[in-house]
Amino acid sequence: MPLDVSQLPLVGGHPVLDLVNTLERGGGSPHDFLSDSSALLRWSVRVGVLSDVEADQVDRAWCDEPAAAQAGLAAVRDIREGLHLVLLATITDADGATAGDPVAAGAALVALHQRWSGAAARARFVLDSSRVRLTYGTVPTMLVPDRIAGAALDVMLTADLTRVRRCPVREGGCGWLFLDQSRSGSRRWCRMADCGNVVKARRLTERRRAARTARS
Repeated sequence: MPLDVSQLPLVGGHPVLDLVNTLERGGGSPHDFLSDSSALLRWSVRVGVLSDVEADQVDRAWCDEPAAAQAGLAAVRDIREGLHLVLLATITDADGATAGDPVAAGAALVALHQRWSGAAARARFVLDSSRVRLTYGTVPTMLVPDRIAGAALDVMLTADLTRVRRCPVREGGCGWLFLDQSRSGSRRWCRMADCGNVVKARRLTERRRAARTARS
C-alpha cells in the first residue's frame, strides 16, 4: 500500500522539489500522493508552505467553494509538472546526455511564468523589520498555488541548479529529484537508508548468487 502524503519522505532539499516527488512516475500507472485537496493541505503544512492557521482559512474557503478547491489542486499539479520538466533539463546523466527535453522545458517555463504572474498580481509588499518582502497568498482560495508559484520562482532563480540530482533509475533508484547539498557534490541517492541500501543489498545478493554458480 502506498504511503500517505503525511508519511512521504522529504528529500528534495526545497519544498518545490519535494512537490515534484509527490508524483511517483516509475513503474506502471503513476501514483499521485496529492490525491485530493485535503492531501494538498496536509502536505502544504508539513513542508511549511502554510501555517496551521492559514490551512484552516483555506479549508473553510474551499469548503464554501468546492470548484475553487479543484482549481487550486489542478494549479499545483500543473506547477509540479512544469517544474519536473524544467529541472530534468538541468540534469546531465553520467554519459553526458541531458535527462530532460529542452523544448518541453522551454514550454514549461512559459507556463510557470504565467502561474507566477497571476500569483504576483495577488501578492502584496510587506515591511518586515528592516526589509520589504513580497508576500504571496492574499486570496484564501488561491493561497496554496500562489505560495507554491512563488517558491518555484525562488528555487529557479536562487538555487544552484547544477546541484539538482535524480535518484538513478537505471541503477534501481526511484527517480526522485533533490538538491545535492553535500560538500563534495557527490550525493547519488535520494536517501541512502532507502534506495541506496536497497540497491547495495540487491547487488550483494547478485554477487553471492554468481559466486555460488561459479563454484558449482
